[in-house]
Amino acid sequence: MSQPPTPQTLAELRASGHTLRGVKAELRDNLLARLAAGANAFPGIIGFEHTVLPQVERAILAGHDIVLLGERGQGKTRLIRTITGLLDEWTPVITGSELNEHPYAPISRWGQNMLALHGEQTPISWLHRDDRYGEKLATPDTSVGDLIGDVDPIKVAEGRTLGDPETVHYGLVPRTNRGVFAINELPDLAERIQVALLNVLEERDIQVRGYNLRLPLDLFVLASANPEDYTNRGRIITPLKDRFGAEVRTHYPLRLEDEIALIRQEALLDWPGEFGFPVLPDHLLEVVARFARAVRASPSVDARSGVSARFAVAAAETVSASAVRRAAVRGETEAVARVSDLAAVVPSVRGKVEFDQLEEGREAELLAHLLRKSVADTFRARLAGVDLSGLQNRFAEGATVETGDLVPAAELLRELGPVPGLAQLLTALGIERESPGLAAATLEFALEGLHLNRRLAKEELPGRTVYGG
Repeated sequence: MSQPPTPQTLAELRASGHTLRGVKAELRDNLLARLAAGANAFPGIIGFEHTVLPQVERAILAGHDIVLLGERGQGKTRLIRTITGLLDEWTPVITGSELNEHPYAPISRWGQNMLALHGEQTPISWLHRDDRYGEKLATPDTSVGDLIGDVDPIKVAEGRTLGDPETVHYGLVPRTNRGVFAINELPDLAERIQVALLNVLEERDIQVRGYNLRLPLDLFVLASANPEDYTNRGRIITPLKDRFGAEVRTHYPLRLEDEIALIRQEALLDWPGEFGFPVLPDHLLEVVARFARAVRASPSVDARSGVSARFAVAAAETVSASAVRRAAVRGETEAVARVSDLAAVVPSVRGKVEFDQLEEGREAELLAHLLRKSVADTFRARLAGVDLSGLQNRFAEGATVETGDLVPAAELLRELGPVPGLAQLLTALGIERESPGLAAATLEFALEGLHLNRRLAKEELPGRTVYGG
């Protein structure tokens, strides 16, 4: 964050050459500058580059308020919050103004009185763009007073009359004047409360309990909602929906690469081992991404509710946590996740998926099947064509190897002994340096892939897995 500009009075501000621009003009000008420079206008947003973001950019350039429609966990709130980055970093306000009033154009009686009292010496402060964002999670108990405002009984008790506009306690919307205001889950807002927003979106003013009060607000309004055919909690009333200039549909990542990048960005995966390796190797990260996509596409899952990106993030964090737990219990110097850690995923994410009623009682079985399929798909994608005969021959005479979520990497490697072609396996999985943890993770992945392709027997017992035999 840079230092705010130096002008401290209205006179100094005029002398600096500052000009007044509305919020939407700020957003439009700064977006055009980002686009011309080839800079990323929406940092942290993955998978929307060719679908959602062009629509959002066109809406901002057109000066339209936006409603984002999409299933849960599609990044609607994250996208909304990045839009504040398109505001000017600093903007002047009359010092002490509850409504962030610009000193060139105060909108409240208080602001106008300040200008009349101090003239060119009216004190100004500088507001950072991060403080120009207001957000309300719509809940059934949200009131008009919360959003718009209400009479402040304390101000009345101090001697002001009820007709005095200064007895109004402003709500979240006017307090975000000259900024970006967002309403999450808009259909959850009671319909009579949605009516209070009609003037905000069209006439850009507010009404408070019959006061003869008109405040010309300068706002960019966004809302998020689940599609109307999904939510049973409410709906966006037609007049309000009509007042949003643009409706943008979001979606889950369309490509596997985007799913992986999203998990890597959002999940807590930054616990390095002794050698600086990540806890979750890339091939297991791919398994988790494929798992999320498989669950999302499953006909046994309620497609209307969706499978949130948080599903994949939680799964990746669970696998990593299992590896860290093993390292702590067994005294390993590095914590590298293995296939045996995937068993912890199903019980941890089961509550994040809404299944078809016909599948009641089979939820864990269905998730476990899709997880195995994801491992098999990743094995084929990563190790197709790699010679695994050196590993498979280890079991030719009925030998067995036991592993599990608490079996240390050194013990697994000792049981397997020297494996011909290990270096080739590591290279195929993109692992450039060898360590016991990564070698064990690679070999266990290969063992599971051989089993899923019916080239190796496997017996699952409580807390452990036996390959071969």
